[in-house]
Amino acid sequence: MTQVVTLSAPNAQDCVALAEIELCGELMIAAADALEDRLSPDRIDEVLNVRVDRAEPAPTIPRQVRHRG
Repeated sequence: MTQVVTLSAPNAQDCVALAEIELCGELMIAAADALEDRLSPDRIDEVLNVRVDRAEPAPTIPRQVRHRG
């Protein structure tokens, strides 16, 4: 007996996940081509095609605290 796999139409979560995977791939390619150890924030914005309006202050992202134990 042969099993048939039915593929459903992609939903919104699938489209978001695929877009995130594509962006991660672009960052990995840029990081592999970079001469420095890390990509600068400006280079990351360039790779991700993000335009930053410098008139507004950049939002701060809270850092995770390393747990000791």
